[in-house]
Amino acid sequence: MSTTFIALVMILYFGALLIISYFTSRNATSDSFFTGDKSSKWYLVAFGMIGTSISGVTFISVPGAVGKLSFSYFQIVMGYVVGYLIIGLLLMPLYYRLNLVSIYTYLEQRFGYWSYKTGSAFFLLSRTLGSSLRLYLAASVLQIFLFDRLEIPFYITVTFTILLIWIYTFKGGIKTIIWTDSFQTFFLIGSLCVSVHLIAQELNWSPYQLFIEVKNSSYSKIFFFEDYKSNQYFWKQFVSGIFIAIVMTGLDQDLMQKNLTCKNIKEAQKNMFWFTLTLVIVNILFLSLGALLYIYCAAHQIEIPNRTDDLFPLLALNHFGTFAGLCFLLGIIASSYASADSALASLTTSFCIDFLNFHKKEEKVKQKEKLLVHLGFSFVFLIVIVVFRFLNNQDVISQVLGIAGYTYGPLLGLFSFGILTDRKFKDTMALPISVFSPLVTYLLVSNSEYFFGGYKFSFEILILNGAICFMLMYFFSTKKLVISAKG
Repeated sequence: MSTTFIALVMILYFGALLIISYFTSRNATSDSFFTGDKSSKWYLVAFGMIGTSISGVTFISVPGAVGKLSFSYFQIVMGYVVGYLIIGLLLMPLYYRLNLVSIYTYLEQRFGYWSYKTGSAFFLLSRTLGSSLRLYLAASVLQIFLFDRLEIPFYITVTFTILLIWIYTFKGGIKTIIWTDSFQTFFLIGSLCVSVHLIAQELNWSPYQLFIEVKNSSYSKIFFFEDYKSNQYFWKQFVSGIFIAIVMTGLDQDLMQKNLTCKNIKEAQKNMFWFTLTLVIVNILFLSLGALLYIYCAAHQIEIPNRTDDLFPLLALNHFGTFAGLCFLLGIIASSYASADSALASLTTSFCIDFLNFHKKEEKVKQKEKLLVHLGFSFVFLIVIVVFRFLNNQDVISQVLGIAGYTYGPLLGLFSFGILTDRKFKDTMALPISVFSPLVTYLLVSNSEYFFGGYKFSFEILILNGAICFMLMYFFSTKKLVISAKG
């Protein structure tokens, strides 16, 4: 693809986002930035959440990992389904009943000031790091296929990328993002479907033959019950999937903020049901795409790259033709930007509501402070991404992805203790416990083979961290009921 063609596609793509932003942000207030005026259509929320949930990391890594892990990732997806069911039936009714804007306000009502601030702070930390990394991947793709050819430095690429996100989100906030994420999800799913279709064409397979060949391939194994020490062991991945969904969706301001823009709890639950169903189908397509990539390489004697994450980009941009390359480029950009733009809005929301006490201020003050906070988090994204680039170490990136297990663990402990018990917790201990439990978790995980007879932790780090936090909270609690928690 020529530089001019890629640049034209980028201009048209972001031009469309700016047009959507213009129409959705007219007459926007601070409250609509945070709540979308409680008027979002459930089907738009459900569709847009797909793009938010599937980052650029998923877009590249899940197909690439099929060569080593087969379809074992689907065991986690099955856990997601149970997790989303718990969110829809337990957490969302709680949030709607308390009429929350920031979900961490629940912790203040249940425990007190320090638990509230601690929960929000851990969300800000985890979401900032995770979303910066996802945006880093999108910026890297743009750098390789466009800006390197124009001899533009990476930090300019990143600045340009974040500036575009800021421009189309700073005024409308969540009200705009509901629409832009739906737009970007369309390109994400479209890119995925077109990629599967083009590879089937290259192999001269009909849709039915494609299904049969993938099903009969060595890559299609889903269930692994043989070795409990393996990271692919079914119960390890299934249970981890449940808690990953609960924490990274149900206890995450980013995705819950979208759900809370629906008119009522019934529409929000309807949104969660269809989101879950669609996400399962999309993940099946990602895994099938991964199998097709390896089958294609075997059929054409193409060498598999050392980093399996490079497989999909390599084939899409060098072997499948211009249209496939374009679809891949749009897919990686859509998946990364859909995740980053909503993260920027949710971070702004959480900081404004949880730390600046927006409910007590006049609209003029709200608008000014919201603008500064939104700009501030955009700058933080820029700094973190440039640091990733400077380190230029894939192992560091993998470690940052693993940080979610440590930063979301205290949220799991805080919320589960509040919901599952009626005990009164010593609120001033929230921050020390939330710092201490990840440290203990890290020590146990680092020495797990010694302590637990060769057992290695994977996704269940989150569960261990949350359990330690829960137990410590129990130790610093009494039987006295907190009356406000029943509200």
